[in-house]
Amino acid sequence: MKRTLGNSDLAITPIGFGGWAIGGGDSKFGWGEQDDCDSIAALHRALELGINWIDTAAIYGLGHSEEIVARALADWTGQQPYVFTKCGLVWDGNRNTNRSLRKDSVRRECEASLRRLKREELDLYQIHWTVDELEETIEGWETLAALQREGKVRWIGVSNATVEEMEKLQEIAPITSLQPPYSLIRREVEESQLPWCASHGVGTIVYSPMASGLLSGAMTRERLATMDRSDWRLRDAEFQEPRLTHYLELVDRLRAVGERHGRAPGEVAIAWTLRNSNVTAAIVGARNPGQIEGTIGAMDFRLTNEEVAEIEGRVRS
Repeated sequence: MKRTLGNSDLAITPIGFGGWAIGGGDSKFGWGEQDDCDSIAALHRALELGINWIDTAAIYGLGHSEEIVARALADWTGQQPYVFTKCGLVWDGNRNTNRSLRKDSVRRECEASLRRLKREELDLYQIHWTVDELEETIEGWETLAALQREGKVRWIGVSNATVEEMEKLQEIAPITSLQPPYSLIRREVEESQLPWCASHGVGTIVYSPMASGLLSGAMTRERLATMDRSDWRLRDAEFQEPRLTHYLELVDRLRAVGERHGRAPGEVAIAWTLRNSNVTAAIVGARNPGQIEGTIGAMDFRLTNEEVAEIEGRVRS
């Protein structure tokens, strides 16, 4: 079931544990209040169920997600998973965030991530977001390549990059993987990044396959009304009308398909992304063990062509 990630020697499970939400709520991109014990329990449950990689980033909780990953792995007695993290989003003493891919900044970020994760080497280090100036993005990529030669990171990749940017970066050092958003409501990479990656031997680990919980089946108007005010999703247009009604109707179709197989809507949404042959694996976040247990089945769930058409609304259910 494991799949090789791009040009690397990493054999990864079709689902990886996403560490964004476990960063907590005390930042611009936070998910609201989060119990660290729940986070660690969720990570342990993911590993118990066979997931063998964790994706996090320095910016998640302003370093807190990486620290929680380290705490969870410190007392994990099983086989250690691969750990992926990212650079390029930095914060100041007032918790304001900016993008930076200058050499010195990337090196500082790498060293800080190594310290927080309590590791001597990162399995995959990724540029989280490119910057408007291509020259600076190239400087950041050159720095990642240098860190790879120095043994600080094993493999290097990008997230949220365009085909044009990847073409330039590929000339400098091989790209192991791209991490783009991909879900039933974010499909733009199907016509550009995904086929480019497939033709260039670049792996793809897609994020937000459940659209940050919107397609999980657990999101309702009532839940939104009581959600922690620090949760970034309350400021996102996808979680507001008129889009919300459309997406909840999509969840109804996911639920209808899932019920015929004893599957939750979120599992169906993840399986929809994994059906794409250009997708290596999907990042699935969780804030407690139950959420992992409710999505892990997507790894071996296969949708028929008729079910895909039903989900996408191309036929009547």
